[in-house]
Amino acid sequence: MSATMDTESTYSGYSHYSGHSKKAHRQGRDRHKSPRSKDGSRSEKSVTIQTPPAEPLLGNDASRAEEGQDDNWGETTTAITGTSEHSISQEDIARISKDLEDSVGLDCKRYLGLTVAAVLGLLVFLTPIAFILLPQILWRDDLEPCGTVCEGLFISVAFKLLILLIGTWALFFRQPKADLPRVFVFRALLLVLIFLFVFSYWLFYGVRILDSKDTNYQGIVQYAVSLVDALLFIHYLAIVLLELRQLQPMFTVKVVRSTDGESRYYSLGHLSIQRAALVVLENYYRDFTVYNPALLTASKSRAAKHMAGLKVYNVDGPGNNAAGQSRAMIAAAARRRDSSHNELYYEEADHERRVRKRRARLVVAVEEAFTHIKRLQAEEQQKAPGEMMDPREAAQAIFPSMARALQKYLRTTRQQQYHSMESILQHLSFCITNNMTPKAFLERYLNPGPTLQYDRDRWFSKQWTLVSEEAVTSGLQDGVVFVLKCLDFSLVVNVKKIPFIKLSEEFIDPKSHKFVLRLQSETSV
Repeated sequence: MSATMDTESTYSGYSHYSGHSKKAHRQGRDRHKSPRSKDGSRSEKSVTIQTPPAEPLLGNDASRAEEGQDDNWGETTTAITGTSEHSISQEDIARISKDLEDSVGLDCKRYLGLTVAAVLGLLVFLTPIAFILLPQILWRDDLEPCGTVCEGLFISVAFKLLILLIGTWALFFRQPKADLPRVFVFRALLLVLIFLFVFSYWLFYGVRILDSKDTNYQGIVQYAVSLVDALLFIHYLAIVLLELRQLQPMFTVKVVRSTDGESRYYSLGHLSIQRAALVVLENYYRDFTVYNPALLTASKSRAAKHMAGLKVYNVDGPGNNAAGQSRAMIAAAARRRDSSHNELYYEEADHERRVRKRRARLVVAVEEAFTHIKRLQAEEQQKAPGEMMDPREAAQAIFPSMARALQKYLRTTRQQQYHSMESILQHLSFCITNNMTPKAFLERYLNPGPTLQYDRDRWFSKQWTLVSEEAVTSGLQDGVVFVLKCLDFSLVVNVKKIPFIKLSEEFIDPKSHKFVLRLQSETSV
């Protein structure tokens, strides 16, 4: 319990930045050296701010004030907490109701497709059994004896149906990964083909066998066996169309994120545009670094700062329009272009220096904390089993020693909105449980990882919009461009066909590898 209280106090005490200088800090500390009264327990060091576990480790406002901080910003802090009120307008209610209607429509479409496929699959598996059982039920006494041949055919039908059942379960009964805007063309064609095939078999069975009450039972059983064989061939066709056809790479797609320009290349086979978009999104969450809008605000603030430093005077009187002022500001900004690159250079150099400095402090703090954990483990092994610390308690015990260094580094690199206190404690306890090194613990924070590494609620977009000039059910072609849009950014996908490569062979005789060493008289050996 004490370890938890220390963790919350340390975490909350450093959750706000301060603009005091070192001199003001020394003066304030000297003023507070007087003896405290009996009611003086409410000092600054005893203030505790309880934050929800789901909130980020640092507020988003801290990144906007990062430029004016010094290295001792967190030592004299005063934190004020309060409540916030949220209001919902009529537009928000209309948008929420529209989203609910769209989600209901997507659920109905998905469940309707699953219902149709399940009913058709049940009909397919019951049809051969019905073909065999109906003559035994309706005109059993008139059937010709079949004997051993029919018994062998029964065993064949049973095993073929079992193989077909396992293959159908492996190929079709999968949890859907996404809701596509259009139907999957090949799967719909297969369902139509199976329905027409079973319907034609039932039609022939009703006309030639049921109406005439055919007494050749061996022929009826062979008719059912031919149906099962045909179904196995259709299942093989489904494997070729749905799985094998797309394995051979035919196209190379370039995926570019519109905000920061990060790009990746992927190889795809024969896929429709909507299925290619699904593959791109699956690879995006795995390969692309997490989208961080805080890194994009630096260039905008820099441009706004340059434009704010310009003043335009209207010497022609109030009759002059705003267009002339805009042209004057643009011309003045162009004249300052030669000096702006120097400011950019020094800003980036200062930021890199600050990042390296705080990174070194973080590495030292984490290494010292992990050393303390190793010493605790060696001492706790000599105590009773009831006094041992679990990984969660150990993580809470060492977290305060590294909290401020980690907090400063996350603010400097603008990653604070992706790491909450609870997630850091869970990762720390995971590393302690698996006996991982400090370098393994810091890997998540020193290098921005893929999107899937972070909390799902902070990055996952529930809905993507596919924008394409071509039909989304059409196949990929050379030069096709489509866009995947979400709330904050978009992914631009450009498709290029892999060129045809022609290889030629040239034979080299092994006996031709003969060499002669030529020595000159001037050469010293």
